[in-house]
Amino acid sequence: MINRLTNALNFQAQALSLRSERQRQLASNIANADTPGYQARDMDFARALREATGSAAVPGALNVTAKGHMAPLAGARADHEKLYASSAQTNLDSNTVDMDRERANFVDNTVKYEATLRFINGSVRTTLDAMKSHNAA
Repeated sequence: MINRLTNALNFQAQALSLRSERQRQLASNIANADTPGYQARDMDFARALREATGSAAVPGALNVTAKGHMAPLAGARADHEKLYASSAQTNLDSNTVDMDRERANFVDNTVKYEATLRFINGSVRTTLDAMKSHNAA
């Protein structure tokens, strides 16, 4: 029981850490929206989570079964763990930040970050309630 709880919390802690890292990267993209030559960056969250947890599959995620089966992000190319986003429109200053995309990614990541926090809080509360009910009996 304790091992299952520890594994679940470790997984969620890794997810929370990666969500936080992604949030910093998205904020950096937004902050550099007017910086000439700045290349917007992002991460393939599912792949980063698989690598961080050492698991072959992320719960609820699809597995890639053939080369080229699923692209990480449309128009993106891998560079270690970070991806460079391609620009939706050509810019004279070579900046690839698309504010609409960055805002949408930022909000999506924020919602998922908060959901992960709620999941962790719920797991801890459930465990504490189970321990209290066992001691009361």
